[in-house]
Amino acid sequence: MTERQRAQGMKLSKTNYLVYRDCAHNAWVKVHKPEVYHSEPLSVFEQAIIEIGNDVDVRARALFPGGVLIRRGDASGTAGLVAPRTPVLYQPVFETDRYTTACDILVWNAAHDAYDLYEVKASTSGDDRKAKDDLYAHDIAFQALVLRENGVPLGSLNLVRLNGEYVSDGRLDLDQLFTREDFTERATAIMDRVAAEMDAAHDLIQLPAMPAAPCTCIYKGRSSQCTTFEFINPSVPDYSVHDLTRIGASQKKLKALVDDGILAIADVPADFELTIKQRNQVEAAKSRRPFVDFEPLEAFLSEFRYPVAFLDYETFPCALPRFSGFGPFNHIPFQFSLHVVDRPGGEAVHSEFLFTETSCPDLPFVAALKAALPAEGTIVAWNKPFEKGINTKLAERLPAEQAYLAAVNARVVDLMDVFTEQMLVHPGFRGKTSIKWVLPALVPRLSYKGLAIQEGATASETWNAIVTGELETDEAAEARKNLLTYCGLDSLAMVEIWRVLLATGAAGEIREAG
Repeated sequence: MTERQRAQGMKLSKTNYLVYRDCAHNAWVKVHKPEVYHSEPLSVFEQAIIEIGNDVDVRARALFPGGVLIRRGDASGTAGLVAPRTPVLYQPVFETDRYTTACDILVWNAAHDAYDLYEVKASTSGDDRKAKDDLYAHDIAFQALVLRENGVPLGSLNLVRLNGEYVSDGRLDLDQLFTREDFTERATAIMDRVAAEMDAAHDLIQLPAMPAAPCTCIYKGRSSQCTTFEFINPSVPDYSVHDLTRIGASQKKLKALVDDGILAIADVPADFELTIKQRNQVEAAKSRRPFVDFEPLEAFLSEFRYPVAFLDYETFPCALPRFSGFGPFNHIPFQFSLHVVDRPGGEAVHSEFLFTETSCPDLPFVAALKAALPAEGTIVAWNKPFEKGINTKLAERLPAEQAYLAAVNARVVDLMDVFTEQMLVHPGFRGKTSIKWVLPALVPRLSYKGLAIQEGATASETWNAIVTGELETDEAAEARKNLLTYCGLDSLAMVEIWRVLLATGAAGEIREAG
């Protein structure tokens, strides 16, 4: 930031206001230390979210056709179109001495002699609706306050989002795809509070130095912390009390630890009240040795029946339904990897499927699954609700396969249960149960590092780039190889983790017998 900018004062944008509401320190870093805030490039998942949002925003404009698209940052151009009451404006920009915002859509309502505001969101009203609606209400209230300060007559304040109940017949019916919800009352009810927050946020980003640490995220579990937590709070170790399992749901415990200056996992006192799972995690960190609960582990493994099939799916969560029978964000299953062990001590036999044509993969996917998957025995997944959920959706779209897919689901067990139920706790897991954390701790010779694709979001976007023609022929061929390698490691990783568990259980039996 230049001295001239500092003297003039910086305007608070809606985006920075929303960051401020989550963590004031993070908002300051975003404005004053952009090299820190953006030190990590956007993940493939984050980039996809942005692209999806842009795509949904453009599609929603068709609900209000004939509008004028405002150039980015063009507040004066917007004012010139608002004055004569241009009927529909896309991305209009408004500024005051302190604030700046862009709206998604403004529609002139002649009956009320006012502009109706429409905020477009690339989400449905499904999970976590209360939290989303609260966020959206603050988003809309910010815009309304800035527009009113600009003298824009406002009518209704609305939210446009994807309809989670919509099922495509192969074409996009925009009137059914989107819902329009009146948020006027919700936004108006919090307007005074939002105005006060805006003032506080504006004043904060004018500060030449960051407020003293810690930020409020010091009292949040690791997954809820701000993006620059490590920069703001350098005294917090990499593996801290914030990584205790479900500590975010035990805020009194976390606050007590932090306020007493106990930050490292290994420093948690023996007499501090923790859940059994939290205590197991602490003891593993202190001893630097794995903790094994042999009895439930052995019981879990004893339920496996040969042939044991280790199955992993890759899917693309398409915001705008691409095929008949799909709704917003329904997953398109395009790939699986399967390793089958047919007897104790047997080798794992690998088979795989990858569909990269432009048509719907459902039928070929199920046909390949039928051909590769043993008709009996245990099917092993990691986080089984995902694979089972994909099968359930496939059954809805393919009624003739309902019985088969239901039978498959009945045989699925979840290898992740070993770690969520703490049958085995390893200090290297750091409280995580993702296969990306478990594998290097238990099977260090296998690794996702060095792979062109290292996680599911990249796999999804890679497949989408292939089928939408974004890649040249040689690039697409390389991408297919990368997809097969990544998904193949997912199912192989389960095989090798299972073998470690078998050996661990056997060692427990020997120890007890001796």
